[in-house]
Amino acid sequence: MVVFWFLLIALVVVVGAVTVAVVGGGDGGALAEAPPDRLDDALPADRPLGRADVEALRIPMTVRGYRMADVDDVLGRLGAELAERDA
Repeated sequence: MVVFWFLLIALVVVVGAVTVAVVGGGDGGALAEAPPDRLDDALPADRPLGRADVEALRIPMTVRGYRMADVDDVLGRLGAELAERDA
């Protein structure tokens, strides 16, 4: 019988804590705006790329890794620059 009362009190405490967390949590304001998940002007278009440009590059993550289109764009640009330099 003691175990029953212990479990009942523990259940009431847990339900109360969850209720307070859900109902009383937050200030009721709107959510913060999510950061963009697209690559914005990752590489400068008006000049050749340098080491600092590549080091500063940050490609956004998705559930499966990096966005394939963003990686393709960056690799295409790097490949074109290398081909131009080697020509």
